[in-house]
Amino acid sequence: MNIYAFTALLNLLASALLGFFVYSQNRKSSVNKTFALFCFFIAVWSGAYILWQLAETQEYALLWSRTLMAGTIFVSISYFHFIVVFINKLKEYKKYLIIGYPILALFFFASFTPYFITSVTSKLTFPFWPEPGILFHPFLATWVFFIFFTLYVLAKEHRNASSEKLRTQLRYILLGTIVGYLGGLTNYFLWYNIPIPPIGNWAATFYLGVVTYAIVTERLFDIRIVLTQILVGIVSILLLINFILSNTAFEYFWKGGLLMAFLVAGWLLVKSVVNEIKQRQELQQAYAKLKELDEAKSEFVSIASHQLRTPLTAIKGYISMLAEGTYGKLLPKQKKPITNIYDSNERLIRLVNDLLNISRIESGKVQMEWQKAKLHDVVQGVIDELQIKAKEKKIKLILQKPDTPLPSFNMDPIKVRNIILNIIDNAIRYTGKGSITLTFIPKPENRSLQTKNVLITIKDTGEGMSTEELGHLFESFSRGKTGSKMWTEGAGLGLYISKQFVQMHKGRIWAESDGAGKGSTFFIELPVS
Repeated sequence: MNIYAFTALLNLLASALLGFFVYSQNRKSSVNKTFALFCFFIAVWSGAYILWQLAETQEYALLWSRTLMAGTIFVSISYFHFIVVFINKLKEYKKYLIIGYPILALFFFASFTPYFITSVTSKLTFPFWPEPGILFHPFLATWVFFIFFTLYVLAKEHRNASSEKLRTQLRYILLGTIVGYLGGLTNYFLWYNIPIPPIGNWAATFYLGVVTYAIVTERLFDIRIVLTQILVGIVSILLLINFILSNTAFEYFWKGGLLMAFLVAGWLLVKSVVNEIKQRQELQQAYAKLKELDEAKSEFVSIASHQLRTPLTAIKGYISMLAEGTYGKLLPKQKKPITNIYDSNERLIRLVNDLLNISRIESGKVQMEWQKAKLHDVVQGVIDELQIKAKEKKIKLILQKPDTPLPSFNMDPIKVRNIILNIIDNAIRYTGKGSITLTFIPKPENRSLQTKNVLITIKDTGEGMSTEELGHLFESFSRGKTGSKMWTEGAGLGLYISKQFVQMHKGRIWAESDGAGKGSTFFIELPVS
């Protein structure tokens, strides 16, 4: 048996086994049935190819060469059929199948006549190479059309795949198709007296290997259980034959023990594969359910936040007018309750805005309003707004400007303001006495070099944080133990939102602290462009 017959034997066994396994896994699935049909034509081609290579007379060589071409005729269209069913686009491409199958059927009926293959002759190392008849040429054109059209469809679907799993599966199929079919086309060079040896057998083996790998690793047809059972069954049969052929009592003893041990191990292996697949399916279903609930939660939060903002804004307006005396001068004992109501309403508005920001972030609906702006102006605005609150607590709020003013650069000023406001506001709340110092410097600091980033530092003399608290600082609804004691109204959303806004600017944010009672330092690094 030469190398061509040997590779054809490999293709015969691989295609027959794959087709059987896939079809037996789900006999009602159109995907499984069309793949099994494609494997059947590969098996026919491979079987006839072996007999053609082993033929010793021109008569038998001609018969088997015509038989292998009869199997080849439907290979490309059956593969195209499988692909369009697999990607769920049968309706879109059905017209090509309606036209293609009848045309190729005509070539099939002519494949055993001289109009398709006239004779066999010696070429290169092949003693009996087929000579094309007049109908062979239009057949080959049709066959090649379906190959390249399949490649086009696969490439298009890979580009537009709706999930990473489907994209990976299509990537494997596309790779196997390119190598398998373009390699298979080399089988036809000798038909036109081009002295290039055919490598179609090796290419087909490569394709079947890629498909097998995709089945096992990417669960292309979800037949891991069947493959495991077949593997265990084959090894068990081999061990049983080895046991029967024993010659001595000792051989019967140890070979029988080996057989029993493998049967137990094989049963455990199959059981573990079944449990693994079952658990994975349950996890996938649970993940899908959680994702659905998470989306519903985000949608609810978004709707609720929108609905709450309008009445809260109205309440704020009326309270402001009451405090200003629009509806009459307030008595001294009335001013304090009105101020408390106003402060409570402000906290509620801020919470609603934070929830709305989170729902937009999680749903990917946050819009960046890019514009050229000066960082100094944004920072100064925050300092001016929070200066009164800092003075009430007798905390010094210090802004240290860089020696050389930073130029304007692209940012979303509102979001940058929100970032700095959240951090300084937290620092004021969690600092009993002392100061909060804000600095921003270009990086690198050497102005002769091109500035690529700006580093904003906010250092306080507050309560500080432990290493454990630092690790969870920027998570949603996360608050340090000290902060929870000092300020019970906080929801733990401000720093999470700040981190998301920093990342939208392609920057980074982090914090450092020497421990409880030793203050904290926040760092914000933003690109300057």
